[in-house]
Amino acid sequence: MSPFKDLTDSTPNERLFKLDPLGMDADSIGRDFQHYYAHTLGRDRDCRSAYYPYKALAVSLRDRLMERWKLTRHAHDQANCKRTYYLSLEFLMGRSLSNALLNLGITDEARQALYDMGLMYEEIESAEMDAGLGNGGLGRLAACFLDSCATLQLPVKGYGLRYDFGMFRQLIENGRQLEEPDHWLRDGNPWELERPEYTQRIPFGGHTETHQDDQGRMVQRWVNTHDVLAVPYDIPIPGYQNDTINTLRLWSATATDVFDLGEFNAGSYPESVAAKNDAEHITMVLYPNDASENGKELRLRQQYFLACASIKDVIREWQRLHGEDFSAFADKNCFQLNDTHPAVSVPELMRQLMDLHHMQWDEAWAIASRTMAYTNHTLLPEALERWPVRLFQQLLPRVLEIIYEINARFLSEVASRWPGDMDRQRRMSLIEEGDDPQVRMAFLAIVGSFSVNGVAALHSELLKQGLFRDWFELWPEKFNNKTNGVTPRRWLAMCNPGLRELLDETIGNHWVNDLSQLEKIAPETEDADFRARWDQIKTDNKRRLAEMVGSTCRIEFPVEFMFDVQVKRIHEYKRQLLNILHVIHLYNRIKHGDGHIGAPRCVLIGGKAAPGYEIAKLIIKLANNVAKVVNADRQVTEQLRMAFIPDYRVSVMEILAPGTDLSEQISTAGKEASGTGNMKFMMNGAVTIGTLDGANIEIRERVGDENFFLFGLTAEEVEHTRAHYDPNGIIAHDDALREVMALLECGHFNQFEPGIFDSIIHGIRNPHDPWLTAADFDSYRQAQQQAAEAYMDRPRWLRMSILNSAHSGHFSSDRTIAQYNDEIWKLTPIAPTHPGKR
Repeated sequence: MSPFKDLTDSTPNERLFKLDPLGMDADSIGRDFQHYYAHTLGRDRDCRSAYYPYKALAVSLRDRLMERWKLTRHAHDQANCKRTYYLSLEFLMGRSLSNALLNLGITDEARQALYDMGLMYEEIESAEMDAGLGNGGLGRLAACFLDSCATLQLPVKGYGLRYDFGMFRQLIENGRQLEEPDHWLRDGNPWELERPEYTQRIPFGGHTETHQDDQGRMVQRWVNTHDVLAVPYDIPIPGYQNDTINTLRLWSATATDVFDLGEFNAGSYPESVAAKNDAEHITMVLYPNDASENGKELRLRQQYFLACASIKDVIREWQRLHGEDFSAFADKNCFQLNDTHPAVSVPELMRQLMDLHHMQWDEAWAIASRTMAYTNHTLLPEALERWPVRLFQQLLPRVLEIIYEINARFLSEVASRWPGDMDRQRRMSLIEEGDDPQVRMAFLAIVGSFSVNGVAALHSELLKQGLFRDWFELWPEKFNNKTNGVTPRRWLAMCNPGLRELLDETIGNHWVNDLSQLEKIAPETEDADFRARWDQIKTDNKRRLAEMVGSTCRIEFPVEFMFDVQVKRIHEYKRQLLNILHVIHLYNRIKHGDGHIGAPRCVLIGGKAAPGYEIAKLIIKLANNVAKVVNADRQVTEQLRMAFIPDYRVSVMEILAPGTDLSEQISTAGKEASGTGNMKFMMNGAVTIGTLDGANIEIRERVGDENFFLFGLTAEEVEHTRAHYDPNGIIAHDDALREVMALLECGHFNQFEPGIFDSIIHGIRNPHDPWLTAADFDSYRQAQQQAAEAYMDRPRWLRMSILNSAHSGHFSSDRTIAQYNDEIWKLTPIAPTHPGKR
């Protein structure tokens, strides 16, 4: 029972909720800052750490978020609105301080408050660690989506896991990637609010029993389970200057009992805390390596832990407002599954509705199949998750029973549609038979969802024609496209203040939440003064990027050089290798006396390789070895320099995106689902060199052929080429590539490490190379030459840069989320009461 009386009566407790709104001016922020700094944190003038001023400022801002946060929740309850729950194993949030200031609209006031106390905002900002809750585009997309949901005032709640350790901190030693733990929670997280009162109990193991209920129905019980507790931590997600604060709820795992007292008293100290350690491992680290059996088990535990806790939480909220009446549940709730990781939500919702709320199958399925929506993020068949049936049986026996029942009913529908087509039934079954049967998680998500979407126009078409063709033929109405986008708040307004100021002066400031208004700057390409200011802003941003490279890599990047940047997860299909081969080609030209390679350029590559992905780690080594040779040669550095930026993360991208001239988006066509880095660079005026892959196609359509450097085979040509691919013949007939390969094969870049790059060389020459590196090299080289020549024509390049930014409006995540809402979620925007109008 609540300790508070009914607040409709006049009670002393009512005073707890009758607080005056917090001031948003510099004086008010300064007073709160001083209070937290001196009294809560206990610091004084002798403190020299930037962390404590950061924490004092963060808590001062969290107070202002909190009053709007509560009003948002009350508004949602009062409206009895439909809600969406975004389930994702990753949320790559980055830093929160600057984002909170921008979205609250008090950046200038906070800076002034700090200045009045003799503090520099930039030093305080740098004390915040990036939240280590994701490892790439999937998690960063989820973060952008939450920002847009709050800005559009949609009642959307994110659910994820509160990992103690992020993917890893990347160090480079002798050119090789080394991984260190990313303990981003080491000093705590001032933005989060623990909510232990909403802790959920998550079952694992045990077995199922059948019994007869009071009405004579046979029902299942999951018994003798080994339970883990899911403790929620809430993070506020502010909308852009609209008083809406949505919630990201992250689950942390802990044991039901801290330790076994019997074992402790018997002197078995390690055993006494074994249950606690096993439980907490679930949220210890982001994405454990699933190469081993233990890794697979932990990964599946994470996925179920997220699904079970989140669905229990949603049902708890439903019961708070509606009791046990679930008749309108499907009309009022939607679960968006971000890739296959939360796909186990489908049978888990069925389990909870049937086992815990006593529904029959048909009633439960009518709810589950109308509330689940699935987003696919990959075209790589090997990336579609599958889990051994035996592992499901061991960890989730009741859930496995429900999956088998879903599969049986589904295959009956397939058989009815295509009688006697056993090959099709085998292809579409949720269970892949064999010596070690597997549960196909993507297929489970499709069967249980009313909507299945890809994340770029090409990606969605290739899903329908390839990976999911059988499903499209069965349920064409389920499939749709939602081209990704990124938030213009963080990726332009916050990270590029110089450009933000120019845009505000030129077209007003409404572009921040309506990015289509950037089209208004297109005519400014003919204004010499505007181009000059644009050029100066880009130069200033390049200078900031050069300072980061200098301090991190000890390599000087001259700002007059073209900054050619490729940053993303290291993977063969993203073809960092093709970029490196081109650097070797430029190096070779310079060494052979070619005094004009077009614009002098600085090539920057960054990204992390999965710890067990040896070829990707070897590509990092090659990049660093080539950079070492290039940067050591004075003849070369007059025209070419290269660096590998370690530990690529959100806060690094916030410097890279504004300072980049040429954006490398060079994946093998048909392999990249969408890409979002391409959009961040485009917004900030970078020009793209890329293949017709992912969202590159739509970028080129909007910016125009003349403002995009296109190269390479199309997705259809890639498939045709594979049948007769002869990389050795291509190399033999291409002088430039033959000379590049000769330098690689003679060990020029590994003179003291013989043979270390042999596997890379063999991969390039392999007729079965799925990435077709050699096939695209000549086209890529020519496109790079065109880019270099364009950069030398400064007025032309500035026009291209301005037009890329001007036509980037389509790639705002606000547009993406509006489409999700219009076509899938169908939510009504809810505006909370302003804190000053209570």
